Amino acid sequence: MSDGRDGVPETASDEPESSAPGASPDGGHAAATPSTHTVRLELVDEPGQLLAALHPIADNGGNLLSIYHERGNKTPRGRIPVEVDFEATAERFEGIVDALRSEGVNVMQAGTERYAEEVTILLFGHLIDTDLSDTLSRIEACESASVADVSLAAPQGTEEVSSARLRLEARAGETDAAIAAVRDLAADKELRVVEPLTGVDA
Repeated sequence: MSDGRDGVPETASDEPESSAPGASPDGGHAAATPSTHTVRLELVDEPGQLLAALHPIADNGGNLLSIYHERGNKTPRGRIPVEVDFEATAERFEGIVDALRSEGVNVMQAGTERYAEEVTILLFGHLIDTDLSDTLSRIEACESASVADVSLAAPQGTEEVSSARLRLEARAGETDAAIAAVRDLAADKELRVVEPLTGVDA
């Protein structure tokens, strides 16, 4: 039976079929575009720590661009801040941050996850006897805040009551949660908290 075109079999149209949103012409999905991300890490000053921190980035699809190793500028806990720039898709970036934290690397800042609020508090008590380093570590473990600066005063010696001024950087809207975490920690160590201080030049 003729198809009305001199017996030539009917063929598919040369017009491409419409694709689903986000689909590539070959039927696959278009790959997400990588963008540049920065993570700020806090590393122990020991051989191999930097290399160990870079593995989760490379192993999870990050393309390393640059590393800024601030060896002469240690954090309040005596550790070394390191900034790493790399390319990754948004999805892979989240996986990289999770992988770093699961490996025990302290991620002080990740991409746009910047600490937007700042508060200064005072701690009084036996700060040395109760392990000041542990106190700072436990504050850092609270994901709402990071210890930006600490100033210790022990005029009567380390075995007597001392004071510390802590400048905390908190995520936007999470200052109250950060202060609550410090209160709980202070109660656990029988320390006294004076907070918050405003208008203080840290």
